Amino acid sequence: MRATALCICLAASLAGCAPFGMCGLHECPADAKISAEVRTLLAQSPALGAPNLISVQTIQGVVYLRGLVSTPYQIEEAGSIAERAAAVTNVQNLLAIDNSH
Repeated sequence: MRATALCICLAASLAGCAPFGMCGLHECPADAKISAEVRTLLAQSPALGAPNLISVQTIQGVVYLRGLVSTPYQIEEAGSIAERAAAVTNVQNLLAIDNSH
């Protein structure tokens, strides 16, 4: 019984790693290019303040934005900017408001 449960858990875990199969744990060249373009676009936006607080990762054309910003507008703006980059298929905007100020 334990062996069956372990096999099921292992199979489910490995299925979650499927997107990493082709390029390992690093971004594929096409994804790295998308991330670089998104970072450049974010850095050019004065509305976002310090873009270095926004982490950008791309997996199979899907851009993941993580980090902290000051306002809800900045969350929306960052997502909108990321969508403008070439070859982006989707944006997962995981940004949050920094309430520490």
